[in-house]
Amino acid sequence: MRITGFDTVDLRFPTSRELDGSDAMNKDPDYSAAYLVLRTDDPDTPAGYGFAFTIGRGNDVQTAAIDSLRGHLVGRDARELFAAIGDFNRELLNDSQLRWLGPEKGVIHMAVSAVLNAVWDLYARHERKPLWRLLSDLAPERLVDCVDFRYLEDALTPDQALEILHAARENPARDARERALLARGYPAYTTSPGWLGYSDEKLVRLSRQAVADGFEMIKLKVGDDLADDRRRMSLARAAVGPDLPIAVDANQRWGSAEAIRWMTALAEFRPYWIEEPTSPDDVLAHAAVRRALAEAGTGILVATGEHVHNRVMFKQYLQAGALDVMQIDAARVGGVNENIANLLLAARFGVPVCPHAGGVGLCELVQHLSMFDYLAVSGSQDGRRIEYVDHLHEHFTDPVVLENGRYRAPLTPGSGARIHERTLAEYRYPDGPVWAAELAGSAQPAADPTAEPSEATA
Repeated sequence: MRITGFDTVDLRFPTSRELDGSDAMNKDPDYSAAYLVLRTDDPDTPAGYGFAFTIGRGNDVQTAAIDSLRGHLVGRDARELFAAIGDFNRELLNDSQLRWLGPEKGVIHMAVSAVLNAVWDLYARHERKPLWRLLSDLAPERLVDCVDFRYLEDALTPDQALEILHAARENPARDARERALLARGYPAYTTSPGWLGYSDEKLVRLSRQAVADGFEMIKLKVGDDLADDRRRMSLARAAVGPDLPIAVDANQRWGSAEAIRWMTALAEFRPYWIEEPTSPDDVLAHAAVRRALAEAGTGILVATGEHVHNRVMFKQYLQAGALDVMQIDAARVGGVNENIANLLLAARFGVPVCPHAGGVGLCELVQHLSMFDYLAVSGSQDGRRIEYVDHLHEHFTDPVVLENGRYRAPLTPGSGARIHERTLAEYRYPDGPVWAAELAGSAQPAADPTAEPSEATA
């Protein structure tokens, strides 16, 4: 089963038109995927799929970074990669010339994520299993071998990871958990009402719709203007009632003192958590915000993770007591392998994981990680929900399915990352017809500085 092709596509969606995805730091995102197709010579498993998520300009840089890893894949025997996927993970991380660009962070680490996720997708397709089941079926020893424990052993050793995995595997309730997962799915919350660019009417309408659809939590973006946030929180609270949790997300907008002041001013509306209150690299600032909100008796939790760039940062957050909720991202850290490490760290410290999924394809990917965590790592859904946004799922061959505010467990082989061929043709940047029309429409003729002003413009 030889890997014969490595195709990348710069794929972008003009979501900035309707301000879908807008927040206090990212005013006009165009949800994008630096997309990878691994092709093989096996007619039964012809391809695997992965991507890195971005929000527009820069997706060309991300696509080029993925392409820089081509030499690690083309010509390799895929079955050998499957059998030693931990070694392959370490091979990618230790490419010294590319590692220099991180190390293990940023564009090159996201490229590693896209490649590893594509290999896992290919592996799951080859085994005829959805990714969550492939991971859950692997022996604890194999899962531990997937993890690079370098830099982790002061917080999590291989023996401790094995203890966690064996305890979950040997728990007599494991079979019941899988039956429950298949019957009822995994709880979700929705960010769809809360984008900062939405009108008050749209916020209220979508908040009510979320309750009607069975969601047990919604999330709003905050951080641009405190008076606006108080008004929007009041409207949302009235729309969903006094008891439904409302999480809020500042997308790194504040320093720690401003975060404490702002969230104290919103406390009367009972926010469930504040997400990314400050820089994702500032562990101690998160700890200070968490401590101040707790001492003030607000009951507001601190959550972060979508921009935490690797397992080492998550380790430090946990060691410093800087978060209440870990929010892993399927496509920012080093793919499935590093997220196995992150889930084990969270289990070791007793912290719930509520993955980030606001972005093209992230819902499709991250559901597998939460379901694996439930069956094979933490064994719990307490305090755990997967984010859900209702944008762009129609572009995937195996989109997520929600029923009554819960993710249905996918049964199709793979990770859910495959995008329709027609989408690749239409939304390829810059030459797909959607973008050709968009770019042509935005091109305006230069004004003649010597021309007399017209009556209309005078």
